[in-house]
Amino acid sequence: MNNGIHKLLIVGGGSAGWMAAALLSRMLPKLSISLVESPLVGTIGVGEASIPPLTHFNQLLGISEAEFIAATQGSYKLGIEFENWGAEGERYMHAFGSIGKSLGATDFHQLWLRQQATGDSTDFWRYSLNYQAAKANRFSPNAQLQGSPLAPLVHAYHFDAGLYAQMLRRYSENKGVTRIEGHITQVMQQDGRIASVVLDSGQTLSADFFIDCTGLAALLIGKTLATEFEDWGHFLPCDRAIAVPTQRTEPLQPYTRSIAHEAGWQWRIPLQHRTGNGMVYCSEYWSEDEATARLLANLDAPILAEPRLIKFRTGRRQQQWQQNCLALGLASGFLEPLESTSIHLIHSGLVRFIRLFPTDMDGGACREEYNRQSRAEFEQIRDFIILHYHLNRSRHGHSSAFWQHCATMEIPAHLKHKLDLFAQGGQVFRHQDELFSEAAWQQVFLGQGLLPAHYHPMADTPAAADLSQYLKDMGKVVDATVAAMPSHTDFLRSLAR
Repeated sequence: MNNGIHKLLIVGGGSAGWMAAALLSRMLPKLSISLVESPLVGTIGVGEASIPPLTHFNQLLGISEAEFIAATQGSYKLGIEFENWGAEGERYMHAFGSIGKSLGATDFHQLWLRQQATGDSTDFWRYSLNYQAAKANRFSPNAQLQGSPLAPLVHAYHFDAGLYAQMLRRYSENKGVTRIEGHITQVMQQDGRIASVVLDSGQTLSADFFIDCTGLAALLIGKTLATEFEDWGHFLPCDRAIAVPTQRTEPLQPYTRSIAHEAGWQWRIPLQHRTGNGMVYCSEYWSEDEATARLLANLDAPILAEPRLIKFRTGRRQQQWQQNCLALGLASGFLEPLESTSIHLIHSGLVRFIRLFPTDMDGGACREEYNRQSRAEFEQIRDFIILHYHLNRSRHGHSSAFWQHCATMEIPAHLKHKLDLFAQGGQVFRHQDELFSEAAWQQVFLGQGLLPAHYHPMADTPAAADLSQYLKDMGKVVDATVAAMPSHTDFLRSLAR
């Protein structure tokens, strides 16, 4: 390597630290990589749900799906079901993958909107293979009828983030990463850059480049380099979470649940050895005791540990790559786990860093481009999360002060434009590298009660009888495909064998 960066030090373990160690040691084998983690600092450890790109991360490492599922007590995830977000008692799913199939250049949701205009009340998710399989508690990765027009299931995982970090630690150490245990007492700088860290043992660790994986403490990017934090609390007011594990229940559902309550929402994430639960809430409207009581009253199995409080601030570091330091995970910013994006942001940050790996220690244009792309990604995900809060049940006249605030608050201009486009004619436009697909946006819009005023005139192309038959046939194909799948539990057993 001739770019001046020979030694890299990752500060902090957990998911972020060991994901960084694993991918960098795999992709940049000539780089000398060390990771220092403190026995005195715990990890948040509730990031137990993912989105489909994690499958690609494991593939980059050469980790098989069976190996990953076994090591992390994992299960499959086909989407996230949202309960009470649109109106009390209503539920819908952000199901992964596509819904239905377009006809020529006409998007499927436009065909469905035309059919709705005739008085047909068939649910949009009737045509989602992921949704129908999830609600039937079935799974098979390559389920597809011969000659079927439908794409196979698109899946992510539920998994134990602590076990995943342990797995990646073993992987990284086998790749030559050096693990150092110690608590950092001092960070040394030279000419505005980080030069070394000093441990409580007196040992000094120097490097050319540092990766800050110290979580919400942000030891390097925040406390040392004083990189400004951009607070998004005015858009996303929740600032606390209570987490508690419970015993596993049957059937093992292949989807995450998100249940809206008066001042926040409850998550439920089913793993093989337990179920992860939590309540994300806004401390202006609920006390810790109120949030804890509501969570415990809505669990479906005995708890395995005492509830744990996590305080957070939503937002991001304005420069996630500053000087010779890159921040990953919670050190780089925090977006609540409503759409399970925390692990993905570590993954995408690493891939972006590898692609833009600097030709000198300053980083220059590579650093600027990284920060530009990272800002865009965080803001796009932020807007998608805001949409869930803003387009809420208070429009139906029975809501709390928290939800009324979310419905009337000012939202980013780009999100308002997306809302206006869909409200007018069902249009969704996705930027080239935007994480969430058109189908994802459509499901949240429709699931939370925003029906467009008009459908696109291209949807009038097929004859009425032909369109009705097309939709009926599509539903039959979905049913037949789901019926041929094993149960989620049976598939996990066969994978273990």
